[in-house]
Amino acid sequence: MNVTVFGTGYVGLVQAAVLAEAGHRVTCIDIDENKIERLKQGHIPIFEPGLEPLVKRNNESGNLSFSTNAAEGVAHGDLIFIAVGTPPDEDGSADLQYVLTVARTIAKHMSGKKYIINKSTVPVGTADKVREEVIHTLQERDALNLEFDVISNPEFLKEGSAVADCMKPDRIIIGTSEQASERKMRQLYAPFNRNHDKVIVMDVRSAELAKYAANCMLATKISFMNEMAVIADRVGADIESVRQGIGSDPRIGYHFIYPGIGYGGSCFPKDVQALKTTATKLGIEPKILNAVEERNHTQKHYLLEKVVERYGKDLSDKTFALWGLSFKPNTDDMREAPARVLMENLWAMGANVRVFDPEAMHECERIYGNRDDMQLCGTRDSALSGADALLIATEWQQFKSLDSNTVKNSLREPVVFDGRNLYAPTDMAAAGFEYYCVGRPQANRNPGQ
Repeated sequence: MNVTVFGTGYVGLVQAAVLAEAGHRVTCIDIDENKIERLKQGHIPIFEPGLEPLVKRNNESGNLSFSTNAAEGVAHGDLIFIAVGTPPDEDGSADLQYVLTVARTIAKHMSGKKYIINKSTVPVGTADKVREEVIHTLQERDALNLEFDVISNPEFLKEGSAVADCMKPDRIIIGTSEQASERKMRQLYAPFNRNHDKVIVMDVRSAELAKYAANCMLATKISFMNEMAVIADRVGADIESVRQGIGSDPRIGYHFIYPGIGYGGSCFPKDVQALKTTATKLGIEPKILNAVEERNHTQKHYLLEKVVERYGKDLSDKTFALWGLSFKPNTDDMREAPARVLMENLWAMGANVRVFDPEAMHECERIYGNRDDMQLCGTRDSALSGADALLIATEWQQFKSLDSNTVKNSLREPVVFDGRNLYAPTDMAAAGFEYYCVGRPQANRNPGQ
């Protein structure tokens, strides 16, 4: 099938590459000429495991192409994905200007029937707005005889495993009331739907809400567990034991109940905020979503509170090693990352920070530039040199095995603040560390006392 994808960001590029891998002929359209030229040369603008070879292979085979020519893109694709950004507007709602611009562009250039597919995360009612924009533009062209349908097809990709999620989706939600559109979409996704039927067809508005509901439910689980961790700290319980105890209940499960220092990224914060705004505009007080967001904001300061408790608020003579900058492992994305809140607060208190992340170093430099109070280090061990303590903000695999001797010999004192509970408190105590983590208060003691 001939497919066009407007937008070469995280969602658009992954979806395009995976569809091309399945044998579809896919053209990606973007207004950023430099980005398109780099993609043609095989340079991927984001870090996502498995994406680069997928793009290169299908670009070389001819199944995947890149262009800034919107007219050619519309002419090529029978199915046209809208996968552009929907950043938060001033009131917290999703900004639809880019989505609606693409809708007008499609209508301006279309000459036959088109299936217009919303892949961007958009609030309920966006498909109606897209439809109105297309009709208005066709009316200006005196071309209302041209057929089209607007379909909602939300993505459920996890950064760090997006290619795998796209190749082997848990579910494929198709929002449409048109049988022809359903048939077309089933044909498109047939290569990913062989073992059992993963397609769930529903009306457009339900599909739009399903995406927000999914992300907000996951964010709720994270914030709930983080709140339980704070309670565990106060009452002397071990949140790891609690996690195992509740996770064994199949109604709860183990996914998204790992305590830490808050969620970040491009999806959860934005989507919780957008659904809150939608509810408020409808006269509904989003009590649960408000609590989820508030707990997450508070949690991002939780590790800092432990640092202040240990060293005081004046950190002008302190240097900290920070492992992890990205909001989660296997990505270079630092949007809304807890590490940013931690670093910025440390700087405000006068501290110096030596940082390392396996993938996000360039992104960190892009955001913060060259600062006297931040040193970008080439390895995790070099970040430790001369630091007063180690802080861990991201659970990268390479951080999970600690070389105790190297860490102790590099740090001025054997102090570790672990925002992701990577290590067993008993092991850290036995190795001579002063170990602070989240919801495991029995470890928050100086072993020398």
